[in-house]
Amino acid sequence: MRTVLRHRLFWPAAVLVLLLVGNVFFTPSFFSIRLQDGHLYGSLIDILRASTPLILVGLGMTLVIATGGIDLSVGSVMAIAGAVACLRISDLPDPNSVGGVLAAVGFALLLALVLGLWNGLLVAVGGIQPIIATLILMVAGRGLAQLITDGQIINVRSDPYRVIGAGYVLTVPVSVIIAGLFVAAAALLVRRSALGLLLESVGGSPAASRLAGIQARTLILTVYVFAALCAGIAGLIFSSNVSSADGNNTGNLIELDAILAVVIGGTALTGGRFSIAGTVLGAVIINTLNITVYTVGIPSNVTLLFKAVVVVVLCLLQSPSFRAWASGVKRLLPTPSRAGGAA
Repeated sequence: MRTVLRHRLFWPAAVLVLLLVGNVFFTPSFFSIRLQDGHLYGSLIDILRASTPLILVGLGMTLVIATGGIDLSVGSVMAIAGAVACLRISDLPDPNSVGGVLAAVGFALLLALVLGLWNGLLVAVGGIQPIIATLILMVAGRGLAQLITDGQIINVRSDPYRVIGAGYVLTVPVSVIIAGLFVAAAALLVRRSALGLLLESVGGSPAASRLAGIQARTLILTVYVFAALCAGIAGLIFSSNVSSADGNNTGNLIELDAILAVVIGGTALTGGRFSIAGTVLGAVIINTLNITVYTVGIPSNVTLLFKAVVVVVLCLLQSPSFRAWASGVKRLLPTPSRAGGAA
């Protein structure tokens, strides 16, 4: 039992189960999933669909943090990718042209890769601190997204593009399938090869990894490009789901939720140790918490406070130092005397 309690994913999983079960008291049909028009519907499916952009952004953020870095520009990359795709689709003679939509999506993802390469060059080659390097694109990228959209919301009516965020394949949302494939591919790549160990080495001890002959610059450059790719796909999913691009609000502050999901999942912000499964769990917890807030009927003016309390409690439960302190306090508390003792 102690081994289970010490596992890095136990407390996040326990909090997720508690949140899900708590919703049943307010919505008895919360766990019901029905098949309608060949699609799966239900609150659990809604949570998964809503979690996909954050899962993708958190996935890239996990690998960046594993190298000891941080990426604050993922929200801006989301906005740019969605804006470019929607702008190009809106200019097509036929917005329902599959070839035209694929070209727009490909161009948006190519631009996302370029933005990730820019971040990686500033950090790995330029030697700029990651928080400063990505802060540049966070600010400038948001302005670039608004320039692309001319400060307006670009609405698109394209059935092929809508499939990305709102389509279904074999009753399962396409966005969930996309996120699942990326998570599975990343997990296989970093856990079934030496790549994961190399990332942890760079993040845990940059000097030692350099002396060991590890190409730290190449790895750092790669993870920033991958993080931007994940953010670009998340931006496509988000804009596709609402059939529009909003350069001002798309991905706004998602970088903070991504960092929070990474921390909840047990990844060390100092670099080194990381957990992809934990990040996915953290992203689902955050979106479940958002739905719980509305289900329970918590007033909007205390929503952020409620979320903060839940997150603080979860982080404390994960902290070995806090658990050790709590155990010490428990041992110091007086135990009740047994009745019927000797006089």
